Amino acid sequence: MSPRLTLINRDYTRLWIGQAVSSLGDAVFSTTLVLWVATVLAKEKTWAPAAVSGVLLATGAAVLFVGPLAGVFVDRWDKIATMLRSEVVRGVLVVTLTTVSFLPVHALPVGLWLALVYATVLTLNAASQFFTPARFAVIADLVTGDADRARAAGIAQATSQTAWIVGPPLAAPLLFTAGLQWALLFNALSYAVSYLAIRSIRPLPSRAPAATGPDTAPEHAASRTGGLLGEFTAGLRFFARSRFLVALVLLAVIGQFGLGALSTLNIFFATDNLHMSAHLYGYIGTAMGLGGIVGALCAGRVVQRIGARRTTWIGLLVSGALLIAYSRQTGFIGGIAVLFLFTVPLTMLNTAMAPLLLAAAAPEYRGRVVAVFYPVTQLASMLAAVLSGWLASSVLRDIAGSAGSLRFGPIDTIFAVSGLFVVASGVYAWRALPGTEAAESPPGDTSAALKPPATLRGRTE
Repeated sequence: MSPRLTLINRDYTRLWIGQAVSSLGDAVFSTTLVLWVATVLAKEKTWAPAAVSGVLLATGAAVLFVGPLAGVFVDRWDKIATMLRSEVVRGVLVVTLTTVSFLPVHALPVGLWLALVYATVLTLNAASQFFTPARFAVIADLVTGDADRARAAGIAQATSQTAWIVGPPLAAPLLFTAGLQWALLFNALSYAVSYLAIRSIRPLPSRAPAATGPDTAPEHAASRTGGLLGEFTAGLRFFARSRFLVALVLLAVIGQFGLGALSTLNIFFATDNLHMSAHLYGYIGTAMGLGGIVGALCAGRVVQRIGARRTTWIGLLVSGALLIAYSRQTGFIGGIAVLFLFTVPLTMLNTAMAPLLLAAAAPEYRGRVVAVFYPVTQLASMLAAVLSGWLASSVLRDIAGSAGSLRFGPIDTIFAVSGLFVVASGVYAWRALPGTEAAESPPGDTSAALKPPATLRGRTE
C-alpha cells in the first residue's frame, strides 16, 4: 500500500517535489526581475516597457532557437543526468547574478545591468530546453497508462498554477524589504532542492540511454545517424510522418492563435469593457489560476472516464464557447466568473494532450518530439500576440457597432473571433485525432506513433 503522501508512485513524487520547489523559485525570480527592471533600472524612463519586454523576448528566443536542437542531445544522453546538469547550470547562473547584484546599482551602467539580466534569462531558459524534454521522457518511464499520465500532467499544471499564485505576492515584499539579492538567492536554493529531489530517484534499466554501439537496434540506429543535423532531421521526419503528431501540433497552433489575443489585450478589455480599475487586475490572474488548479486536479478523472481524445476536443469546444461568452461581458463579477470557468476546461485539455503526446512519441524520439512541439506552439502564441496587438491598434481601432442590444468594439470583436478559432480547433481535434482505442497503446508500445492508425482519416468514436 502506497504512503498517503505518495503521488502516483514514489519516484514521481520525488520528481514532483523538485518541480514544485523549482516552479515557486522561478515564479519569484521572474516577477522579481520584471519589478526590478521596471521600478529600479528603468524607473520613470520612457523606454521602461521596452526594457521589460526584453526579459520576455530573451525567454522566447531560448525556446525558439535552443529548444529544437536541445531535443537531439536529450535523446542521446541519460535523462536523469541531463536534468541534474541543467539544475546545476541554472543554480550557478542565478548565484552569479546574485553575487553581482550586491553591487550598488550605480556601480554599473544601466545598459550593462540589462545585458546581464537578459543574458541570465536567456541562458536559464536555454538550460530549461534540455530539462523539459528530459523530464517528459522520465515521466513516460515513471508513469504508464493514459489516466495516470493525465493525472501526472494535471498535478504538474496545478503545481505550476499554484506557484504563479503564490510566487508573485512573495516577490514584491522580498524585493522591496529584503532586497534583490535575497529574492535571487531564493531561486538558487530552489534549484538545489530540485537537484537533491531528482538525484534521489532510483535508476531503472528502462531509463538507460539508448545504445550507440554495434548492437544498437535498427530503429535506434536510424535516429542516430548523420551527426547533429542528421539526428535533428530524422526527428523532423519522424514528426512529419506521424499524422497523429501533426494533428496534435496543428490543433495546438490553431488554439494558440485563438488564445494569444487574451494574454495581450485582456488588460484593456478589463478596464474598458468590464469597467474595472487597473489595480483590481490582479484578481483576473487569481481567477484564472484557481480555474487552472481545479481543471488540472479534475483532468485525471475525466480522462479516465471519457478518454484523452474526447477530453481534448470537448475541452476546446467548451473553452471556445466560454471565450466568446467572455467577450460579451460588461461587468467585473461576470467577467471574473466566466474567466474562471473558461480556464477549467482549458487546463483539462492541456492536461489531456500530455498522454496523447507520450503515446505518439517513440522512446528514442521523445526529446526531439517535445523540442519540436513546444517551440512551434510558442511561436504561434507569439505571432498571435503580435497580430492581435496590431489589429487592435490599427485595422480594428475605430470599429464600433451594435446588433440589437449587443454592442461591438475592437477588443471584444477580437476575443469573439479568437473564441471561434478555439472552437474550430475543437472541431479539427474531433475529426483528426484517433479514437480512444487507437490512442491508448499499452505501455512501451510505440506502434501507434510509428504507424498512424486508420482512424486518422476521419472521425471515429
